[in-house]
Amino acid sequence: MAGSPAPLIGLPGRRISGGQIGYAPVLAGLDLDLYFADYARGVLDAGGIPVHLPLDLAPAAVIDRLDGIVLSGGADIAPARYGAEPHPSVTVVETERDDFEFDLLERAIDAEVPVLGICRGLQVLNVLRGGTLEQHVATHSRYDIEASETAHEVSFAEGSQLADVYGAQLRVNSLHHQTVDRLGTDLVITATSDDGVVEGLELGEDIVAVQWHPEMLPTRATDPIFRWLVERAAAHTR
Repeated sequence: MAGSPAPLIGLPGRRISGGQIGYAPVLAGLDLDLYFADYARGVLDAGGIPVHLPLDLAPAAVIDRLDGIVLSGGADIAPARYGAEPHPSVTVVETERDDFEFDLLERAIDAEVPVLGICRGLQVLNVLRGGTLEQHVATHSRYDIEASETAHEVSFAEGSQLADVYGAQLRVNSLHHQTVDRLGTDLVITATSDDGVVEGLELGEDIVAVQWHPEMLPTRATDPIFRWLVERAAAHTR
């Protein structure tokens, strides 16, 4: 990457109203786009430049100007997208975000733009490829401990991108209540937890998704998954 511009990494997030986070009534109806800053910090730590992608943007207008993408965590995907009735635990869906990210990811796959999916991002990848989700896995929703604490171990498939990045095993945090049920077309399971839950998916050489939150761990600044994305994105620019 020496001498080359830092790659641009697109980062979409949630859209909420000012009223949802306690703004004054005069601002309550206005939209806010947000994601936890640690996603962007992970990109910066690895040498990339995070670029906010508002949901008003047409993915077709920007995909050729991005070198990589991070699909961040957030609300559940609408169960109707994979032909399911909502579980009682599914109380918030964001259809506008679903529409945007499914379009963005499909275009990224077609254009061979590297993508790192995190938590919800893994689930978007699976559903886009025709897979389904287990809508409630309570044992993995570890909101009883800090997000920076590890909760369980994952094992990586030999020869996978994730194994190249992390080695054979890694302790991770766990902040999700949904995960892969039926696997999507052409996806490869490359990480699993000790109870058999899918923790990593890959599609070819440029699409990697993890179910945990590497950006929230104390090791974020040196986490090799962000370096993997930025290096792949830098290669994409050449």
